[in-house]
Amino acid sequence: MTMSAGLLRHRFCCLLLCCLPLLAAAQAAPPHVAAEIADARLSGQGEFRWLGIRLYDARLWLGPAGYRKQAPAAAKFALELRYARALKGERIAEASLDQIRKLEIGSPAQHAQWLEAMKRLFPDVGNGTRLTGVFLPGEGARFYRDGEPLGEIRDARFADAFFAIWLDPRTSAPALRTALLGEARSE
Repeated sequence: MTMSAGLLRHRFCCLLLCCLPLLAAAQAAPPHVAAEIADARLSGQGEFRWLGIRLYDARLWLGPAGYRKQAPAAAKFALELRYARALKGERIAEASLDQIRKLEIGSPAQHAQWLEAMKRLFPDVGNGTRLTGVFLPGEGARFYRDGEPLGEIRDARFADAFFAIWLDPRTSAPALRTALLGEARSE
């Protein structure tokens, strides 16, 4: 017994319509991101490896304005890192500052302030821990661990420097940057 092409198309469309809510839920913003960014959508995701070892998976969440490469500080966005191994918060802070220095952003005095602020804020992480940073244009950054607030660093220049680690064209992880900005609107 063979089905007509029309019946097959109808069944396929019905199946697709049934699965759409599941697909949307899979890409829905976590509650803390949705609370920060109205209509948040996933721009892109990728993984970061160091010497072949997977350290974390990253996801970039954007609002309706998207991400403007010519004006990256124009709109709120969130960067979520899901760690694949245990790391000390102090080491995360130091590695972050190393990347900021490589990008030649900030002065030595700012670097010292930023390092201390990150050391106070960044917790130790384990496999599966999610740290989320929310870029607050002109204000600074707010951080979450597994959806729970960690605190803020109220320094706009710090926020620019911190998120540049992943989003600046000079990043040390260009493939990850490309993956994160995959669905970003460039206006």
